Amino acid sequence: MPDIKHFDPDAALDTAVRLFWRQGMATTGIQDIVTATGLNRSSLYATFGGKQELYLAALNRYVRLRSRPRYRRLAEDGRGLPAVTDFFEGLIAARCSGEYAGWGCMVVNAQAGAEYGDSAVRALLERHHQDLRDALHAALVAAEELGQLAPGVDPRPTADVLALLAYGVNLRSRAGADARALRATVTAALHSIGRPPAT
Repeated sequence: MPDIKHFDPDAALDTAVRLFWRQGMATTGIQDIVTATGLNRSSLYATFGGKQELYLAALNRYVRLRSRPRYRRLAEDGRGLPAVTDFFEGLIAARCSGEYAGWGCMVVNAQAGAEYGDSAVRALLERHHQDLRDALHAALVAAEELGQLAPGVDPRPTADVLALLAYGVNLRSRAGADARALRATVTAALHSIGRPPAT
């Protein structure tokens, strides 16, 4: 097996991300990671620490490479509700098709798993939640400025509602929900906050 000087830590961490994302921390053992990466235990421990430290590093990598770029694009889009629609469409497509279909979101999975018992994990999940709410809020403020929101719709609490909707999409997709059903739910939710077309 390769030693610590002869492997790519990022590649090993990507493998750990996939294992933890698909299986969760509780059911992923160090031997699973050893087998998947082809590394020995001493190399993993020397580079990442124990299983908990490796999981936290994997979760951080997931957030940095997968979540934050999407939230940044949403916050900076400027189109208002069409940007929110595209965000949810991309979320549903990612969760219901392709290589990672049925895996849900690693962050949302962590909130429902044993991982949540770790204070460092909880802190990361809270930051992630705030990032999601802030991105949705920015998009809704843009929608308000463009006259797209129905009367009385407040961007701040509505961002909280849509964040919960995103969590629901992640959880239901992991449970096998059909993409069409998820799209119908999202469409209904967004229709309820949008300004009706002029007659």
